[in-house]
Amino acid sequence: MPESEGASDGEVERHHVVAQWTREIIHTSYVAMGRPEIEAFLAKCFEDVLAACDGPLESARRVGARLVDVHFTNPVVVHKTLNHLATALPAHREVDQARLVDVLGAVGSGFAGALREQTLDEQEIIKQSVLDARDAAEEALRASEARSRAVFLSSALGIAIVTLDGVIDQINPSMNRIFRLGSESLVGRTIFDVADTSWIGELAAANADLVRGEVDRYQLEIRFTEQHGSHIWTQLSASLVRDANGAPDYLVMLYEDITDRHMLQEQFRRQAVHDPLTGLPNRTQLQTSMERALEPSTPGRRVGLCFFDLDGFKAVNDSLGHPVGDQLLRAVAQRLQSLTAEFGALAARMGGDEFVVLVPDTDGAAGLVGQVEKMLAEVTRPARIGAHELSASASVGIVERPVIGTDAESLLSDADITLYRAKQDGRAQWVLFDAALNAEARDRFRLSAALPAALEQGELFVEYEPMRLLDDRSLYAAAADIRWDHPDFGELGQESFLDLAEETGLITRLGSWALEEVCRHAARWTERFGERAPVAAMNLSHRHCRDPELVNDVQRILRETGLPARSLALGMPESALFDHQGDAVDTVEIFAEMGIRLVVYQFGDDCTRVARLRGLPLFGVRIDGPHLDGFADPEGPDPLDEHLLGATTGAAELMDLPVVAGGVHDELQAERLHALGVRAAIGPFAGERVSALELEELVAEPE
Repeated sequence: MPESEGASDGEVERHHVVAQWTREIIHTSYVAMGRPEIEAFLAKCFEDVLAACDGPLESARRVGARLVDVHFTNPVVVHKTLNHLATALPAHREVDQARLVDVLGAVGSGFAGALREQTLDEQEIIKQSVLDARDAAEEALRASEARSRAVFLSSALGIAIVTLDGVIDQINPSMNRIFRLGSESLVGRTIFDVADTSWIGELAAANADLVRGEVDRYQLEIRFTEQHGSHIWTQLSASLVRDANGAPDYLVMLYEDITDRHMLQEQFRRQAVHDPLTGLPNRTQLQTSMERALEPSTPGRRVGLCFFDLDGFKAVNDSLGHPVGDQLLRAVAQRLQSLTAEFGALAARMGGDEFVVLVPDTDGAAGLVGQVEKMLAEVTRPARIGAHELSASASVGIVERPVIGTDAESLLSDADITLYRAKQDGRAQWVLFDAALNAEARDRFRLSAALPAALEQGELFVEYEPMRLLDDRSLYAAAADIRWDHPDFGELGQESFLDLAEETGLITRLGSWALEEVCRHAARWTERFGERAPVAAMNLSHRHCRDPELVNDVQRILRETGLPARSLALGMPESALFDHQGDAVDTVEIFAEMGIRLVVYQFGDDCTRVARLRGLPLFGVRIDGPHLDGFADPEGPDPLDEHLLGATTGAAELMDLPVVAGGVHDELQAERLHALGVRAAIGPFAGERVSALELEELVAEPE
């Protein structure tokens, strides 16, 4: 059936994989099959390889063996097969690097095992021919020798006839090809001359058992380094030939060239532990190195871990493109790797623009900080990337401590938290681990991670702070305060988590949820009390104010809850009222036309920008801050605080904007603020925080 008729995308992809596999190996060996039969055969093999990705590896080993069974015996077959599968499998199915290496290794070992068995059968033919020749007639001897010679000369494996003392007496042409040496360089030398020094001990021990007749065969993987430095890897299968009396006579050695397969497996192993973009060790290799560095091999051993994060790297990708960003990452990686090699450290890439430097055997925090400063200086040195000269800055979290009492997980976690503190403190700097500060940062991480689920599971709720007019102390409005009933930390105020929601982008969703709750509560107050109902006030964050769906959300919520727009007051920070060009945003005009009361909070924080509020359709301003606390002091406020507050309320009065003060504690403070022009107050003076139902009862109480 043609690919285009009735075949799924997966079937078409598999057909292409099998067709390419067929093209790779069809001319490498003689097999008694045409192309259609080979494709059908390889299609079944590919199914078995896919099965091995999720299940037992035995199906992959059988694939290697079946290739030999149908006479795909040329060593280039396994090389082309493994290369092809290494590319095809990840494209066809998600499989991690470690499992991919295992599957390809199983295919290779199945091929090698089957080829080895086939060769051993050939070896037995040679061996039996030699034994039969001693007892057979001259004609049979000549026939046996002819068969043996044919096998000997045509075998793809290197065959050597070796004396009991290890001297190579006779070789076939494949021995010259495998070891890239002429017959004069091999015959007369020992089998130990074609093995590197590190392998001679194991080879000598195995060969001694064979020569003594204690075993009849052995197999070893041997490496030989030729004069130009290239490595030749072989699978050695050795057999003992005995004389007519059963005593050891000589040895038959078979060498299979497995260099390509070995190098391919090494490549896969390297890919499994190295980052493909920068070539640095990845998380897997870092974990292994950390475990070694944390071994208490010497008394008082110490270790250091430095977590690097490039500042503003996203802007490079967004403005110049990912290829430029990738080149910058490679440049940073090379610089880190060069420096860390000088003091025996390991640089690894964690992913994205994050790098970790592991420093075993430190001599204290001061020495490690000095090394970090050198690395920061090198990282921030301008790098020429194409036509661009880029300067990268980085924040670093540093942990340095004794090996005893720590582990890889806590070391990495503490470095990560310390890096977070460095980013929060202003970036482009290093910060040293501090247990108390890290505990606070870790709690913030926990809150940040748990906040989305808390919103889904109903752990958040809204309470209200009463707002009273200072003229007659009447209850005028209720300011929303979002609370979190956290299962571990108890009840939390919005000051503990709203900034986290702002950082993570959850603030828009959280703000919309809170606005619905506030409007639902306020609609009930309005239904019950009419004009006596308090105005519901809620502050919007800067990010929520910039949400393009804010107007639609507010209109929908008012429509669904039935709350009149005049019964809602929305607080907006002064900075959110203007766009990048300094023009007022459309949201202000739209909300004012709807009848919503707009209040500016953080009013007066930047006196130079107060004047641009003139002319905006605002309802009032709110002031907060520790400088208001002095007005509760019996001896009076600081004169400077009094002067600055008077200037702030005076500016609001000139713009005809009533002032609401937060954090008002008592009658004395309220009177002093009122004297300076404050019209309403929120805080303990106005009433403690209450639920929506409690506020209802508060309004219902007789004046």
